[in-house]
Formats: sequence, structure tokens, C-alpha cells
Amino acid sequence: MRNRSHRSQAVIAALAAAAVVGVAGCDASGGGEAARHATARPSPKPLWNSSPRSVAAVGDSITRGFDACQVLSDCPEVSWATGSDTTVDSLAVRLLGATGAAAHSWNYAVTGARMSDLPAQMARAARHRPELVTVMAGANDACRSSLRAMTPVADFRAEFEGAMRTLRGASPKTQVYVSSVPNLKRLWSQGRASALGREVWKLGICPSMLADAEAVDSTATKRRDDVAARVEAYNTVLKEVCAKDRRCRFDGNAVYDFRFGTEQLSQWDYFHPSRNGQARLAELAYRRITAKQPTA
Repeated sequence: MRNRSHRSQAVIAALAAAAVVGVAGCDASGGGEAARHATARPSPKPLWNSSPRSVAAVGDSITRGFDACQVLSDCPEVSWATGSDTTVDSLAVRLLGATGAAAHSWNYAVTGARMSDLPAQMARAARHRPELVTVMAGANDACRSSLRAMTPVADFRAEFEGAMRTLRGASPKTQVYVSSVPNLKRLWSQGRASALGREVWKLGICPSMLADAEAVDSTATKRRDDVAARVEAYNTVLKEVCAKDRRCRFDGNAVYDFRFGTEQLSQWDYFHPSRNGQARLAELAYRRITAKQPTA
């Protein structure tokens, strides 16, 4: 009788231990509906908003619509970024509609601006706390009086980083779309067939690339190749600096790779975008800004 009692107590203890192990095992594996709900996390809100409600633009003559309406003049109404011209259908109009673009877009680009001018432009743009800032700068850093006068790549990087810091200090959540620098050598190749274009180039438009436009000797070829290499280096900087900011999108060299034809170039200088060229730039930007995933 005593032995039987001991055996019964041992069986009861073993069953109790098994029950405890079973409960512990269920908790450890996250079993049970209540446990699953307790550990669930809401899906994070995407950092990139493909429908920004305000746009500010910074950069150079391309964003000012230079030489698109008349010779050697700005024409911001045809700007790819913020213009109101219906034939261009600017980025701001595509995103905000004509009325919204008129009220909630700002253009602080300046013809002739270089990357060193971008921090001041960013500071002006940031006062509006725009949901999106577009950046198109760098062509004038390569378009200098000589190869030696081109902006060193290290300086270009530091200046762009400074511009981004300026924006982030004033408007941390503003998104940034960064356009690549156009292929200046391809623009020379397209425009040099125009006698009028070559004459306008002599007034000082991008001399490092466009000077002696008809010369194809080894010296002229090397000079243009050096300018082209510097543009490629600038685009690498734009991509790398942008990649460090979670609210920045580089265009994946879309502008650099775009093959501007004579229809997309100014009829006065055959170098800056025409209305048609501005429309193509707006199209490229809109496609990448509204994409769910950034371009590689």
C-alpha cells in the first residue's frame, strides 16, 4: 500500500512536469493567437511619398528654361521643374495640377550657378518646408573657361554634402530628387552641325567643351574627353551622396543617358533644352518620383 502510494505520487508529479514543459514550449514558440497579436508590429510607413504636395527647385540655367523662349534669356515658365507652360507639363503641374503648382511651387535656380551656390539656394527653398526639392546642378562646374578651372571632384562632393546639410537642418523631412548632369559631349556632338549654334557658342557657352567646336584633332578630342570624364565623376558623387539620405532619390543617370536630338535643343544655342527638351526632363523626373521603388 505504501509503495503504491509512492508510485501514484510519482506519476502525478511526472504529469505535472510534462504539463509545465508543454506550456513553456508553447510560449517560447510564440504559439497561441493572443501571443501572435501581442508581438505583431504595424507595417512601417514608407519614407518616400510619391505624391508630394509642394515642390521647390534649385540648380542652374536648365531649370530656369534658359534659351528655350528667346536667345540668351531665362524663361522659367517652361522650366521642367516648376513651369506653367502647357506644352511642357512640368513636374509641378503633373504632381499638383496647374492651380496647385501656381500656389505651391518655387524656383530658386540661377543661370550660371555651380554646386558652390547650392547651399544658399537650398536655404531659400527650405523656408517653404516643401515636400519635394528638385536638384539639377553640376553642368557649370564642368563648363568652365579651361580644364583647370573645372570644380575639383572633392570640392564638388563637399559642396553637395553641405547643401544637403543645409536642407536637413531646416526641413528634415523634405524629399530630394537629384538629376544627373547631362552628357555635355553628346550635346556638342548634336549641336555642332548648326552654324548658328556654333556662333552662339563663341559667346562663351560651355567653353571647356564647346570651344573650337569643329576641331577634331587629338588636343581638342582629349580636352572634350577630360570634360566628359569629369561629368561622369560628378554623377558618381551625386549618386553616392544621395544614397546616404533616406529621403533622396537619384535619377539613375536618366538625364545623362537621354539622347537629346535637335528637336529637344534650343534653336538658338543648340545646347540648352528647348520646350520639347524641358518636357522630356519633366517626364523623366515624374516617372522616377512617382515610382514605388527608386532607380538603381
